[in-house]
Amino acid sequence: MDESHDEDLFPTVGVSLCDSAPLLWRVQDLKTVRSRGLVGALLGSLPRTPRQNGRLGRPLLLLPEEERLLSEHHAAAAALPAADQDGGGAELCRWVEKFEEEQRRSYEEQSILALQDRKSALFRAMTSTGEESDEVLHGRLRALDQSFTFPQLALAIQVSTARAGLTYCPEARAFLQADWPFREQDEACRDIRYQVFRDLRGRGFYLTSAGKFGGDFLVYPGDPLRFHAHFIAVCLSLNESVCLLDILAVARLGSSVKKTVLLCSPGTDGAVAYTSLQWSGMV
Repeated sequence: MDESHDEDLFPTVGVSLCDSAPLLWRVQDLKTVRSRGLVGALLGSLPRTPRQNGRLGRPLLLLPEEERLLSEHHAAAAALPAADQDGGGAELCRWVEKFEEEQRRSYEEQSILALQDRKSALFRAMTSTGEESDEVLHGRLRALDQSFTFPQLALAIQVSTARAGLTYCPEARAFLQADWPFREQDEACRDIRYQVFRDLRGRGFYLTSAGKFGGDFLVYPGDPLRFHAHFIAVCLSLNESVCLLDILAVARLGSSVKKTVLLCSPGTDGAVAYTSLQWSGMV
């Protein structure tokens, strides 16, 4: 990744924090981070197939290292202003009023459609036998008009996954321009992970979580949609002692999934030392 790019080439993305999880909702934000070589993981189910988990959609969950990298490059901002700053409470009230108005309009439209469906069903049922006269048919339709009620619980609600984000309000966008990390990451292990992540991303590799493979990151030579991971990165400090059995276990695991294990240790000068492990059997 060429860090000399001008920041204007990559617009600010809106990050929503759910507890401590950084999420991206807008399609444009997903495209932006992908263009920067950040992969993340999709979490949301698709509207038409909500019960499957093979193909997922928005939101996109970022790794802590991906969020921190965006923050350092001033390319991330909170998705919405705080409620008690710059009139955020009034803005929130307007959004609530707009939502309630849309719900009322949707209820009225669905009530009309439901009544039409009920009339159509009644008309088909009465005309299929041919025994009812037109006068009786019209009388029952008029009675249905007067007695029909559409229950509130039957209202179909459209859940919107597209958000206005920061583009609708330049003032909020300027106020939320991120020049600070979202959360302090003062733990030594987090700093080590981030230094390794930044170095590998700077070398052009793509990284995802390697929790299922006993490491910190899966390292891809290109886009994960086109390539398999070549390495399992395990982040360690230079002075950290590691049990020999742990080294043997991760080396055998890497061999079984056809990947090379990398022991990654950042130095005091900022450079990262890499040691590769491969299991070759016992003599």
